[in-house]
Amino acid sequence: MKTKKREMKVIVFQLLDEEYGVDIHQVKSIERNQDITRVPRTPSFVKGVINLRGVVTPVIDLRSRFELPEAVHTEETRIVIVNANDLEVGMIVDAANDVIDVPDDSVEPAPEVVGGIDAEYLDGVVKLDRRLLILLNLEKVLNPDEIIELRKMKETKE
Repeated sequence: MKTKKREMKVIVFQLLDEEYGVDIHQVKSIERNQDITRVPRTPSFVKGVINLRGVVTPVIDLRSRFELPEAVHTEETRIVIVNANDLEVGMIVDAANDVIDVPDDSVEPAPEVVGGIDAEYLDGVVKLDRRLLILLNLEKVLNPDEIIELRKMKETKE
């Protein structure tokens, strides 16, 4: 009896010239860029909060988080709403490309640094035909101390 290959669905988005992915189960929605209310005394990568259908949602800039050069927001810019450590957070990305199926056996361990991003933030790297996809570990992208900060920020704005 042949065993069926396991696959996971991944939302693919762009930062600079690299493609990144997160498990579709962690993604709540993909939104167009919108006005963000700045919150004082937050880390530089925290851009503020948005009111998303009545829910105050903290927003981070992934470029800033990974210490990549800032970009001018365009029509392609998106806010990917994810659930990390039981908190909904918006991540500003350059573009959200598509949803793809990734066979489990195509995921390789992440090298020390990929595209200037520390391996601690990564779940692995996927090679698909001519594409290289970097899988993010959202629990590491937002560490527990930052989660506490973002929760406080959300509570004070509600």
